[in-house]
Amino acid sequence: MPRIKPVAENEITGEVREIFKEIEGEFGMVPSLFSTYAHHPAVLRANWNKVKAVLLTGLLSRKTKETIAMLVSKENACDYCYKSHSFMLMNCGISRDDIAVLEEDLEKSDFSEKEKALIEFARMANSDPLRIPDEALDRARLAGATEAEIIEALATMEIFTSFNKFLDSLEITLPEGFPGE
Repeated sequence: MPRIKPVAENEITGEVREIFKEIEGEFGMVPSLFSTYAHHPAVLRANWNKVKAVLLTGLLSRKTKETIAMLVSKENACDYCYKSHSFMLMNCGISRDDIAVLEEDLEKSDFSEKEKALIEFARMANSDPLRIPDEALDRARLAGATEAEIIEALATMEIFTSFNKFLDSLEITLPEGFPGE
């Protein structure tokens, strides 16, 4: 049971309704993450705009960003985001077996060297940002990553680290029967 209940459909008005319409258009539903943020419409708007700017557009593939989201969420023990973004990876055409490969040994995946380096850099930033070796950033640059791509990979990590903490602090869970289960 969440510590703060999501805003119910019959309670939304104006700006929140407009934002929910956008979210539903993108995901086919309004995840409870966003319906909980709806208690504070400015925070809902800010987070939705950040998702649109980082996850739904940009230079990196959606598959790369969903992988960062899934791996960071797994490492942060956020079941909600881990399952949600594993499911989103399956929507990108990744099988459960391929997801297991991503989790166990990214080097065996079909990502390019640049994508692997960016995913690993984002993971290092999530787990211990003050101890990232220079070689990790050098690897991404040598593989062709631009400054903008490095920032985008880190922004993806940043969003999900924040979402992980928010969801877990409020004990927000996925609905029963979530298709990624």
